[in-house]
Amino acid sequence: MRAGYALDGDDGCIADARHYAMAFLDQAHANHQLSVPARVRDLVQLVVSELVTNSRKYAPGPILMGLRINAVSVDVVVWDSDPTVPSARATDPGRIGQHGLEIVKAVTAALVIAQEPVGKRITARIALTGTDNQAPHHPHPT
Repeated sequence: MRAGYALDGDDGCIADARHYAMAFLDQAHANHQLSVPARVRDLVQLVVSELVTNSRKYAPGPILMGLRINAVSVDVVVWDSDPTVPSARATDPGRIGQHGLEIVKAVTAALVIAQEPVGKRITARIALTGTDNQAPHHPHPT
């Protein structure tokens, strides 16, 4: 199951993105009996918040968010118009802010950042079961 959402990049788009993500997971459960544990729902909201916040902060214009779910994982895909590929900074407990990508890497099973003809696309994969969200990061989602 998959769905896509266009976000306008205004002040409310982060809350809208979280709302869309929870409605998507509810629909996956209702229509396809895909069970999404509470911990995974929380992680999806966190990843959506971090990725959309970064897009809103660093890229002008609209943001596109895609969600995909299957029996083993949920993918959160965020596209924005800024072609700059972000990288997680080294851990620094004294640093204020700029921990978003660091957090996303820590809670996902895979994180892929790709430049597009216009902008970039970030795909974060969250495992539905087990502790796969703490697994080493793979260069491409499987």
